[in-house]
Amino acid sequence: MGLKRVFVTVIFVPLFYILVKYFSPLPFFILLASGVMIGQYEFYRLFYKERINASIVLGLICGFLLAISFYLSNSHASPTISVSIILILVLITHLFTVKRIESALTDIAVTFFGIFYIGWLMGHIILLRGMGHGQNLIFFLFLVTWAGDAGAYYTGSYLGKHRLSYVISPKKTYEGAVGCLASTILMAFIAKYWFFSYLTDTDSLVLGASFGIISQLGDFSESLLKRSAGVKDSSFLIPAHGGMLDRIDSLLFTAPLLYYYIKFIKG
Repeated sequence: MGLKRVFVTVIFVPLFYILVKYFSPLPFFILLASGVMIGQYEFYRLFYKERINASIVLGLICGFLLAISFYLSNSHASPTISVSIILILVLITHLFTVKRIESALTDIAVTFFGIFYIGWLMGHIILLRGMGHGQNLIFFLFLVTWAGDAGAYYTGSYLGKHRLSYVISPKKTYEGAVGCLASTILMAFIAKYWFFSYLTDTDSLVLGASFGIISQLGDFSESLLKRSAGVKDSSFLIPAHGGMLDRIDSLLFTAPLLYYYIKFIKG
């Protein structure tokens, strides 16, 4: 399993680097919007047993519209027009598609949550790409977040003995959590000296430690959703990694953190 994870990473990372470094923001947006829709679909399948229904289709359409609003917002993190349209559209659509009145509230809540849990949070990656130093911000975000995931996985696999939460995620350990935190701090400093001198040592320490904590909260949050649905992985889309949602669960939390840190603290 470990070798498969490394193999998939070795294939994907160079392609991702080329896309961000040498292409315009549009192909990156297309990749991210696709990831949003796949992640949303995996989320909806945790709740809905049928492969497709009106709520799933509506959620995917609204998620795509929300991603477009972020792309067109020119680094303003309040695409309020799209949010207003989505809120009204979801409610009106369920007026005509509801099959059992008893399930209407649940269907509407699940649809909304899928749109904003994945579409809204992932949209901050689009905003990061549109900022000054956008390419470096994307590299920093993914490198530090993935370093935390890798640190937690390998430290937990080889040294983990004390479980963090048997109910939510039985394989996660305190040792893995420490490995994640150490990895994110280390990678934040490497990124700063490698390609992002705009950050100070204090920025690297604060962001690295913050990523190490909040990325694990993002991971645990997705595990909570999966455990409540009785599944181990959101899908089997990526060999040895699980589904799209399994790969972006940490990014859903670290992307807004980085965006607001750069916007309001670094200016």
